[in-house]
Amino acid sequence: MGKTIVIANQKGGVGKTTTAVNLSAALAAAGKRPLLIDMDPQANASSGFGISRDDINNSSYELLLGEADADDCILKNVYKKLCVIPSDMNLAAAEIELTGIDRKEYLLRDAIGNVKSKYDYILIDCPPSLNILTINSMCAADSILIPIQCEYYALEGLSQLLHTIDLVTERLNTQLQVEGVVFTMFDGRTNLSQQVVQNVKENLKLHIYKSMIPRNVRLAEAPSFGMPIMEYDARSTGAEAYMKLAKEVMKTAKNRK
Repeated sequence: MGKTIVIANQKGGVGKTTTAVNLSAALAAAGKRPLLIDMDPQANASSGFGISRDDINNSSYELLLGEADADDCILKNVYKKLCVIPSDMNLAAAEIELTGIDRKEYLLRDAIGNVKSKYDYILIDCPPSLNILTINSMCAADSILIPIQCEYYALEGLSQLLHTIDLVTERLNTQLQVEGVVFTMFDGRTNLSQQVVQNVKENLKLHIYKSMIPRNVRLAEAPSFGMPIMEYDARSTGAEAYMKLAKEVMKTAKNRK
């Protein structure tokens, strides 16, 4: 059965969607069978693979509301063996539409239960907020990967995220673990990036991935072409960084079995 990893940080601009897109593509490039679920109404993870509205019959919106089965929402082999459940802007109204529904925190978990065995990894991209979409994602996941940008306000809001994770683990999903922290937008030439890394290591007692995602022009360009970095420029430093991260994720998963 596939391992489900939610990529979450309620602070925007931290490389969350970039990590969701490129880590899933790197796992596919490594020969694994990943499924990426886009749970962000902005649908940036979907557009990152060149998926347009015209390509979508059913999305994570229909999946969450029980209007379509997971198999009916999956776009197959978007990149190598990678499959995607795309998002739709209608997902923004889901919080209101789910009001009063029993066990609404488990809708995503229940909806993907019958497809988990088909994939080695299921990655979930969340919106940059702690709402019912993020809670659903956490309840469906085995672990959480937290991207942190190497900027001055790196730890801003992180305590709130960790508190939410603790509450979900205590009350809703006792199996949930923190997969680890990955640093994004890293520039080894600056003192600031080095200081942020050191600060996080000193303040967070969490697993920190050795692979750091650099600031990279090719990595920033790739989404505008609707491609993951492995397809856009496999020789770039951004592609190399995500391949290294994928290998670490696979090794971590193997060691925890």
